[in-house]
Amino acid sequence: MKILVTGASGFLGQYVVAAALSQGYQVRAAVRPSTAQNLLPWYNHPAVEVMKIDLRTSDLLSVALQGIDVVIHLAAAKQGDFDTQYADTVVATENLLQAMVVNRVLRLVAISTFSVFDYFHIPTGATIDEESITVQQPQHRDVYAQVKLLQENLFRRFEQQDCGKVTIIRPGMIYGRDNLWNACLGVKVSDRLWIRIGDHAQMPLTYVENCADSIVKAVECDQAIGKTLNIVDNDLPNQRVYAEKIAQFMTRSPYTITISWTVMCLVAQFAWQCNRLLLANKIKLPGLFVPARLHARFKPLSYSNVYAQQVLKWQPKYSLDAALERSCSDINLLTEQHQLT
Repeated sequence: MKILVTGASGFLGQYVVAAALSQGYQVRAAVRPSTAQNLLPWYNHPAVEVMKIDLRTSDLLSVALQGIDVVIHLAAAKQGDFDTQYADTVVATENLLQAMVVNRVLRLVAISTFSVFDYFHIPTGATIDEESITVQQPQHRDVYAQVKLLQENLFRRFEQQDCGKVTIIRPGMIYGRDNLWNACLGVKVSDRLWIRIGDHAQMPLTYVENCADSIVKAVECDQAIGKTLNIVDNDLPNQRVYAEKIAQFMTRSPYTITISWTVMCLVAQFAWQCNRLLLANKIKLPGLFVPARLHARFKPLSYSNVYAQQVLKWQPKYSLDAALERSCSDINLLTEQHQLT
C-alpha cells in the first residue's frame, strides 16, 4: 500500500512518515517547495519518495496522487494572517480534494484539531469527547480555529458529496522534542520567566510518537471510516504538574508567575465588555482578554480518548514520563525508534 502524506516535513509529519515506514508502507512525502529535503531524517529511505509541491495550486497534484491508495492530509498553516492561513489550509485542502476526486483516490485520513471545539459554551468540568460541540461563533476565536473549522467542513463535504472514505483525526496539544512548552500553560516570556494561567486544568496532551502511531493505525482501519476521533494520551497531567516536569529538564528552573483562572476570567470579561460597550470594538484585544480564546486555552475540562482506543485498537505507547525522557534524550527518535538507519 502506498500513502501520500502532505505536510510531511512538519513536526508531526516527520513522525507520521517514520511511523508509516516502520509499518512497511510505501510513502510519497509531499513537502513545501522551500524544504531542504536532504535534511529530512528519512530522505534516503528506499520506501520514501519525496515530492516538492505547493498545494495552493493544482499543479502536480495529479502526479502526486498517481499510484496512491490513501492520503494522510497534515498540511496546514498555524501562523500568519487570515489570508495566509486560509490559502495554506483551506485553499490547499480544496485543491487536494478536487484532485482526489478526479484521480479516484477516495480514502482520506484528515488531521484536524481540538481548536474546533466551542470551549466557551462547554461547561467547566465537562469532558471533551467526539460529541462535544464545535465553535458556534468563529469570529471570536483565533484565525487557526476559524480556518480549521472551514477545513473540517471540506472533509465532510468530500465524504457526503464525493463518496470519500474519510477518517477525521483531532489531536490534542502535540508535544515532543523541541516542542515541550504548551500554550495551555500560559505565556512563555522567556526561558527564565513564565506566566501561568491557572494551575489545575487538565492538559489535552498527546506525545508526537503516540499521535503519529494513531494516525497510521487509521490507514487500514475500516471501522474508522466515517468516524471522527479525538487523540490524547492516557495519563494527562494538570498545568502545575506538567510545568514542574518540563522545568526539571531545564538547566535553570524559570521564575513563574501564576494567575488564577477565576481572576483571569474576570479581567478578560471586563476588558471585553469595555471594548464592546464603550469603544464599539475598535481596539484589537490580546487573545488573553478575549473570553472565547481564553476559555479555549485554560478552561478546566477533562478529555477522553476512549472512542479512539476502541475504534483503532490503539493504546498510547509512551507514558508522560517516558515521553519527556525521550524528548530530552540524545536518541535520534526518527531513526533509532523506527529503525530507519
